[in-house]
Amino acid sequence: MDWFFLLLAGVGEVTGVIGINKVVQKKNLPSFALLIGGFLFSFLFLTLAMRTIPMGTAYAIWTGIGTAGGAIVGMILFNESRDWRRILFIGMIIASAVGLKLIS
Repeated sequence: MDWFFLLLAGVGEVTGVIGINKVVQKKNLPSFALLIGGFLFSFLFLTLAMRTIPMGTAYAIWTGIGTAGGAIVGMILFNESRDWRRILFIGMIIASAVGLKLIS
């Protein structure tokens, strides 16, 4: 269950990053609510996940989900670059997170 909590924490991290982009575009209450709500959700579930997952592993996977997820969402929602090298390195981040899960 704690690995599921870690996945939810990563989703919250991506939501918070979307909120940051929304705040940059338009400073209004819904944008700030998305930013703050996403990061609060993220930290709550990261805390729950770290009950049994070692801190270093949990943090590495959490930031990996946030990094890769933010980049993927940027490509899909905000028309950011889809260069093959960018996709390759995002894949490497995801592969690293999977590798940490497999050895933990």
